[in-house]
Parts: sequence; C-alpha cells; structure tokens
Amino acid sequence: MKTTCFTIGLLCLFGQGLTAQEFSMQANVRLILGTYEELTASVSCGDIDGDGDNDVLVANGRHWPGQNRIFINNGRGIFTVEKDLGNDRATTYATELADLDNDGDLDIAVGNDMAPNNIFLNDGKGNFTRSGSFGEPYSSTRNLTLGDLDQDGDVDILITNRGRPNEICLNDGTGNFQQTMNFGNKEDATIDVEIEDMNGDGNLDLVLANRDEQPNYVYFNDGKLGFFRKTPFGTGKDNTRSVAVADLNEDGFPDIVTANIGEPNVIYFGSNQGTFSTSETLGPDENDSYAVAVADVDGDGDQDIIVGNSESPNVVYLNMGIGAKWTKYQLTDDAFDTYDIIAADLNGDGLLEIIEANSDEINRYYFNRTKR
Repeated sequence: MKTTCFTIGLLCLFGQGLTAQEFSMQANVRLILGTYEELTASVSCGDIDGDGDNDVLVANGRHWPGQNRIFINNGRGIFTVEKDLGNDRATTYATELADLDNDGDLDIAVGNDMAPNNIFLNDGKGNFTRSGSFGEPYSSTRNLTLGDLDQDGDVDILITNRGRPNEICLNDGTGNFQQTMNFGNKEDATIDVEIEDMNGDGNLDLVLANRDEQPNYVYFNDGKLGFFRKTPFGTGKDNTRSVAVADLNEDGFPDIVTANIGEPNVIYFGSNQGTFSTSETLGPDENDSYAVAVADVDGDGDQDIIVGNSESPNVVYLNMGIGAKWTKYQLTDDAFDTYDIIAADLNGDGLLEIIEANSDEINRYYFNRTKR
C-alpha cells in the first residue's frame, strides 16, 4: 500500500485585509477506511455511537453484492473499530444517516440495486437492527437523499432510480415509510437529487441531476408536495452525475454545481427569477467527474467546491471572492474512480476533513492541516 502525502500552500485576500493562510490537506497510510479494495459506491458520516465524534459508514455493492461497513472514530480521527452493517450482502449504492424514528440517535437507510431497500434502527450505542423496508422492493436505486421534505418534523427519503420512476417515501414519524409518491419524469435517468428552497417561498424544491444526455431540472414544490412546475439548467444534453447546492456568491439565491461526464463541470447561479441562465465553467480539463460537494474547507467563511473524479485526481476549488474567482488544488496525483466525496470534521479541531469513496481502491480521507 502506497503512502501519500500532499501539502498545498496559499496566500490570499480575505475580508478587509490581507491574511496569510496555508491550505493543507494531508493523507497517509493510516488515514484509510479499512484495507479493502471493494466496489464502494458512497460514504456518509455522523456520530453513530453517540460519543461526540463523527464515525463513517461505507456503502459497498456496485453491481455485485458487498458488505456495508461502519468505522468507529477513536476521537482523534482514526478508525480503530470496524463493524459490519447487517448480516446480508447486497448490491448497495447508498447508506445514509439520519434520526428516522425520532429517538435522538442516527439510523441508517440503505439503498440497493434490484434488491429491497432497508431501514436499520440504532439502539443509541451504534448497534443496528433491521426494522423494515421502503420504496419499490426491486428497483434500480442509485442514490438516497434524506430530509424533511413535507416539513412535518421527521426525515423523509428520496430515492433516485435509474431508468425507473424516482420515489419520495414519507415518514410517519416512527421510521415507517408506507406512503410513497413519484417525482420527476418517469423517463428521467436521475442519478442524484438535492433538496433546497430554490425560489424563497418556504417550500423545499428538488434539484435533479440526470444522466444519458437528458435535461437537468429544478422541480418547484407547490407547498403540497406537488412538483408540477419545473425549470431546466444545463445544456439539455448533459451527462450529469452529481449536484450540490449552496449560495456560492452570497447574493441570497442558491446556486447549483454539476459534476459532469464527458464535459466540464459547471456552476449555475441562482436569481430572483428562479432561473439559472448565468453559469461559470469549473475545471475544463476534468471530463469524468462522478461526485461533487460544497463545504468551507479552508475555514474562511465561504463555500468551496470538492470534486471527485474518475481516472483523474480529485480536486478542491477554493472560493476566492464570493464565487467570482476559484483556485484549484489537487488532493493527490492518484487517479482513482471516486464515486462519492464528502467533508466532515473527524478529529474535532473545527476544520473539515475530506473523505473519498473509491471503487476498486482503498477508501481514504485527508486531515485538514490549514493554518488559520
């Protein structure tokens, strides 16, 4: 196993004056999630065992059944305990954490391809019991997004199904998801969805990333979970693999970042008209981006962009002026197939680490060594 260490230096302007700041993300042989090279599809993070630090959940099973794994943080950002999630192996594409039964701890929703999607309830100490299923039992699930879509105080589940209707599974407040409705067009090849109030009316809308040269859309919520009005973003023939939403230019309107296959990644800036006609290309030399996330990784108060690529290095774009200027940094020289990438504080120092989900490679993470 190769040891990787990469450090980046940066001098930049922030706020009213000049601040010297060194942006540094560091990886080494110890900063990995097990020694496995599995068909990892996604990764999620949260305090699974209730001890105050962030643990990590890894979803394995792209196309072939794999074992989903829980990695327990020792408090310093090192994962010295590992547990299997469940006894069965399945074709899992997503494992997401949220308090689904409203008892104060984090439960797990598991999305499987052509196998039932399952709920695992937490006993409060990081021990999980499978409690039921949600959505169509044998659909082509590719992603899960969790959030209180109907704003009734509990967490609902959105399922993106490639080549089949997408599903909204509404929580009854106890972790049961018997009420299901579809969203988007049944022909949509949806691979990712984000939940956000995109037009400022107080209702949560849906931002869809569609593959297979299909248009991407924002579906607006009428307040009654009716998503009849939509507006496109992109060229109309994109192969978008992932989307992220944040107000990057701090104008009060959410912006959309797309990770695309076979074309550059793009930022689409929101407006008071609810349209996304103004855009900016991000990373013209990246042609196969599978994942994107937004987070303040350099600790300067604005949102940066993290991109996970296939067969080219993963990168961070530092926001250098409320979305008007971006500085690109490469995490390592390695060119893995990164299917998911997220940010979370793993060692409790207030800075966000970056975690990669790599298919057929080691899953690893980077300690944030930025000097503030």
